[in-house]
Amino acid sequence: MAAIRDTFIYKLGYPNFMFTAHREDYLRGLYILEEEKGEIKSTDLSKYLNVSKPSVSEMARELNKEGLISYKKYSKLKFTPKGRRIAQKLTSKHRLIELFLKNVLNIDSKNIHEEAHRLEHAFSDESIAKLKKLLGNPKTDPHGKPIPPVL
Repeated sequence: MAAIRDTFIYKLGYPNFMFTAHREDYLRGLYILEEEKGEIKSTDLSKYLNVSKPSVSEMARELNKEGLISYKKYSKLKFTPKGRRIAQKLTSKHRLIELFLKNVLNIDSKNIHEEAHRLEHAFSDESIAKLKKLLGNPKTDPHGKPIPPVL
């Protein structure tokens, strides 16, 4: 039973925090927007994730309570060092899986993002480390975006 639960909810090297796929989506979305725009507005995150603005506000309050982001109503969202590490790890995982799907399994480019999104929530850290080694420790994903280092 624990193995089934761990497929959907697992630890990312931070024993005091359990993450759900939903939380991970928010953290990755924040990371990607910060990468693209340099700042994170809740309205941008709402559009990126295709969720309502109140949903973003609610999750921002939760992530703030957990010490993963700094959030004040009507201000930009900012990562804490802990939140950034987790988001980098998630982004690295996603981009490595995309590269694997494209280069090893020859999955069509238009399908790799969604497929990687489904898989990123299930891959263990050990599997990702082996995947990274198998791929020759790549620096960029199939779209040319950098694969962040995992700290």
